Amino acid sequence: MTCKSVKAPRIAAALNGKCGLAMAVSAAVLASAVSTPVFSQTLEEVIVTATKRSESVQDVPLAITALSGDFMDDVNLTDVKDLVTFTPGVTGNSQDSFIDAISIRGIRTQDFGVGLDPSSAFFKNDLYEGRNGSAVTSLYDLDRAEVLRGPQGFLFGRNSIGGAFSVHTRRAVIDSTEGFVNVDIGERDHAVLDGAINIPVNDNFAMRVAAMYSQEDGFVENKFPSKDLIERENWALRWSTTYESGNLGVYTMVEYEERQQSGSVYRAVTEGDVWDTLEAALGPIDVRGSSEDVDVDRSGGDNDDSDILTLGLRVDYEFDFATLTSNTGYKDHDYYYNEDYDGTPLNLETYRQDQEGDYFQQELRLTSNTEGPLSWYAGVSYYKEDLETAYRFAGEEDFFCQYYGYYYNSGLTFSGCEDLYAYYGSEFTPSANGLLEETANIKGKYEGWGAYLNLAYFITENVQIEGGLRWTDDEKEFTTNVPTPESELGPYWAFGFSTAESLTAKESWDDVTPRFIVKWTPSETAMLFASYTAGYKSGGFGTFSLADNPDGDIAIGNADIVRADGFLPDPVDPEEVDSYEIGYKDTFLDGNMNFDIVAFYYDYTDFQVTVGTESGATLIENAGEVEAYGFESSLTAGIGDYLTAYFTIGYFDSEANELGDVCGKEDPLGCEGTHLFWAPEWSGSFVLHGAYPMNSGAITGAFELTWESERGGGWEELDETMIDSYEEMSLRVGWESESNWFVEAYVENITDEFTWDGMNNLGGKEPNAFFGPRRPRTFGVRTGLAWD
Repeated sequence: MTCKSVKAPRIAAALNGKCGLAMAVSAAVLASAVSTPVFSQTLEEVIVTATKRSESVQDVPLAITALSGDFMDDVNLTDVKDLVTFTPGVTGNSQDSFIDAISIRGIRTQDFGVGLDPSSAFFKNDLYEGRNGSAVTSLYDLDRAEVLRGPQGFLFGRNSIGGAFSVHTRRAVIDSTEGFVNVDIGERDHAVLDGAINIPVNDNFAMRVAAMYSQEDGFVENKFPSKDLIERENWALRWSTTYESGNLGVYTMVEYEERQQSGSVYRAVTEGDVWDTLEAALGPIDVRGSSEDVDVDRSGGDNDDSDILTLGLRVDYEFDFATLTSNTGYKDHDYYYNEDYDGTPLNLETYRQDQEGDYFQQELRLTSNTEGPLSWYAGVSYYKEDLETAYRFAGEEDFFCQYYGYYYNSGLTFSGCEDLYAYYGSEFTPSANGLLEETANIKGKYEGWGAYLNLAYFITENVQIEGGLRWTDDEKEFTTNVPTPESELGPYWAFGFSTAESLTAKESWDDVTPRFIVKWTPSETAMLFASYTAGYKSGGFGTFSLADNPDGDIAIGNADIVRADGFLPDPVDPEEVDSYEIGYKDTFLDGNMNFDIVAFYYDYTDFQVTVGTESGATLIENAGEVEAYGFESSLTAGIGDYLTAYFTIGYFDSEANELGDVCGKEDPLGCEGTHLFWAPEWSGSFVLHGAYPMNSGAITGAFELTWESERGGGWEELDETMIDSYEEMSLRVGWESESNWFVEAYVENITDEFTWDGMNNLGGKEPNAFFGPRRPRTFGVRTGLAWD
């Protein structure tokens, strides 16, 4: 979808039409004649490129939501995870640089390490954004974002088993000097400055420079003496160019972003069996404040910092029969992260991740452009990723001795390590800092190829059949080195082992996945479609574990392991899903209402899931089979002369079985039939936008509502870790001038609703915990100027 202007003058948008939300918010052409009857407007046709050719979103037989750059700016979305807010069937936003909480139809990344690929893929200008620490970037000067639900193997260079977030930045425009600058000032020293300018150089070449700066003080009061938490300071700069001559188009992008934020904030759940056992071992623990407050020590640091460089080159050449596209990208990132994982004022466990990596990708694609019943596209892609990550888990030695002394000695209590060792008839010498620090150095070298072919054919004037195949091949070399800690307690808690040298394993996986679609257009506006898609996610390695050796011995309990012992990094098998969809799209009321609804069912097997152990070590295993079904729907309508409305709703139900070691109950069969606990049963959003022309401008206003039903509880469905249903509302009122400037006052989260981003059923020395309290009520003012 392409907007006509950069920051299309907002009053011109209100009076003459503006880019909108695909099957989501397509803003209407708001007529100025008061006598125009209700639903007299015509919604602007929205063009997307999700199928590698320009099509109206109403003609695309996919479950897709597209948000325009103007809409994302209007509702104040700040980073790519905020796209969750207005996309039906997608949940799990959080306020950090991790993407492992994102759920698309319940399919979610279960691993926070670096040995596996994400289940939800993020792309910018069709370039893969990567993993935790590198995928989350800021939203500014955007043309559109497209969120595709369900397995994606035919539309991008990388596979995605759950779905894909695809962001497109605004290109440089030939023969235009358009630009804009916006300022946003709010509570807690909230300040955002963003802008762009288009620079034409000659008849064939133009440049565009866009930049963004954002800051906000922390909004979470920590009862432990320290600064307020969840603060941020980000800045980004993008330089893009366009060269167009005849059949050739060359488009480049150079982008750098620096993000400095707080690490995730946890609140221990101070009830239930897990908490009772912890207090029985350690004595009473005073976690101050209410259940909506936090009380955490940040002795291990408080960081969620990224430096991200992205280079992109796209070349399009139009032949008579097809368009050849070459998409080349390179990404380099440095990521440094610290959090207090236990959610208490005690130093039970802090977590650190210090990561650097680079990623190269190349895709070549041919897309047919001839008339006729047959259309097709075919492509081949390659990627190479190098990662190096240092992990650190740390906690006070005495707490380890108290808890595990109680656990392994039938409820006996101890004052600390000296007391426990004396019980066994030994002496204990504390480490220099009184901490057990377990570290690991992980290296990953990943490489892969993909090839795909998709054919579509109209067997009648109104019936089209479509089919495709994708071949995927991934090879991963994984190296781990876990030094023996200085503490006398040894390496038996975070990892359960240590190595005297680096251990390396290499594995490869490949698969062929099909897709079939039938599309029927019974009228000029209506479309019905049915599809089957096989989804696939490559195997990998558990970041924090080793596989059994050839003799059947397990690594846990061994120190100073060498290659000759036969232990190697632990391979994990691929995930697979069979996904079925039936959808309907239509336009009503002479083009004034767009509607779509998609029902889905899938069978998801061998999902890669985190499994805890009695020692505290973390494993990744293939476990379970999930059957899930639901529906998603959205409606966009022009109401009268001055209003547009956007409504989405999603319903999701699931049943997970064969969970085995994933279940935390004494009887693993007690978890059978569990709902995927991180995905709510119901979710949705509503936006009402208005512009009332007056004199030389227009009064504007917007009301926004998002909601989710309850979720959480873990596989064990614990009442104490359930997150209640949640609704959030925002209100914006402003003035837009014909002179292309605007001013707007807003209040976000009007009712100051509280909720958590997510929860973890941890157990052991780390209690169950909620994480990431949402941003409270926030007042602010925005103003901006655009020029053409």
